[in-house]
Amino acid sequence: MGAQEIIRSIEAEYTKSDLPTIYVGDTVKVGVRIQEGGKERVQPYEGVVIANSGGGINESITVRRIFQGVGVERVFLLHSPAVASVQVLRRGRVRRAKLYYLRDRVGKATRVKQRFDRSI
Repeated sequence: MGAQEIIRSIEAEYTKSDLPTIYVGDTVKVGVRIQEGGKERVQPYEGVVIANSGGGINESITVRRIFQGVGVERVFLLHSPAVASVQVLRRGRVRRAKLYYLRDRVGKATRVKQRFDRSI
């Protein structure tokens, strides 16, 4: 048994199988587990996926939203135990792999057109 096979077998235990297919431009709602004191709760974080990176257990997405007039971006490791759920709310139609240009846009210019040919 080679080193690659050992790594894949260990990673297979931790990969989530119930994740939807996420594309750049999609609007998603990510449920994040947060511990406050002795309690644990799930906080939703909703925004546009501006970047996909990695593969396998290291797959991550960058989600951007506007909160009180300030742009906030968070990077989520999809297979992390801190991510409780990922739900695709709408599909976006974009022609770029990374949407970093949205950082420079303000107001209605940050909107992404909706895509209807992919199912949610």
